[in-house]
Amino acid sequence: MIKTSNNTKGILLALSAALVVSNVYIFSKAALNEVHLAQFGFYWFGLGIIWNLIYIASNRKYRLIANIPKRSLQALAVIAVLEMFGTVFFFISIKTISNPAVVSFLANINPLFVTAMGIFILKEKFNYIEFFGMFILLSGTVIISLTGSGKIDKVLIPGVEYVLLSGLIFSFATVIAKKQIVYIDASFLALSRILLLFILSAVSIIAFELPFNISSSAFGYISIGSVLGPFLTAILGYSALKYIEVSKATMVRSVRSLFVLVGAFVYFESLPTFWQIVGGILTISGVIFISLGKLKLRKNSRPEILKAKNKA
Repeated sequence: MIKTSNNTKGILLALSAALVVSNVYIFSKAALNEVHLAQFGFYWFGLGIIWNLIYIASNRKYRLIANIPKRSLQALAVIAVLEMFGTVFFFISIKTISNPAVVSFLANINPLFVTAMGIFILKEKFNYIEFFGMFILLSGTVIISLTGSGKIDKVLIPGVEYVLLSGLIFSFATVIAKKQIVYIDASFLALSRILLLFILSAVSIIAFELPFNISSSAFGYISIGSVLGPFLTAILGYSALKYIEVSKATMVRSVRSLFVLVGAFVYFESLPTFWQIVGGILTISGVIFISLGKLKLRKNSRPEILKAKNKA
């Protein structure tokens, strides 16, 4: 029997997470083509609550609740609210932008926001490789965002602002999580966000006087997507981190955009423009350089840690 190294296991899990989350873009777009955003959220997050509760119960993670300190609970509440708004803007962008591959390319800007906030807020170190990656990523984002129409009032494609807002909000949540959350299991974080989104969706349906019933095809897309998105992606992603570093996992998951590109062509028979694909490749390259820079920083810091241990 062939033995698999931890590094290979981690890469395969991260790659699986990328493949799974790429389908989230496809199935959510297919569902949002048929239903209102509030109707979509009611069923998407309602089913997500069920899958997460089953996961928490089957792994007996509910026993960890009593050990969560008050400070971490407060941070959890802030992060849940931030991620609620980030998720809302993300799905608005999916509904607004015609091709989900474009959204996926633009979403690659998240590591840039996280790195920048880590430098300015958490005072984290960075190197020229990360800086170069941030420059490439930003260049790719600009190329994707431009319409090429030449008109001042139509410089950016509609929906870009929602992707950027989503990425910015998620980055704030990530920074707070790095600084404050120590004792909270990832499943509780996911569940708290989904609960808020479900309540918001239910209230929106009532406020907009929308029907709760939706087409069977839309419900089918949502059912599949809710398993892949709020549930399976998180499990595969966090499982990957047991074997490889966050930066390496981020680098592997950046190929998600290529999976979305293929999926969008198969399901919707559409492709982004040539320049949007060029910009998308640049964003993926930027994520890879940022991840490589972080890995180098981590590697360089190890001797200092060893020296400190020896002195002690």
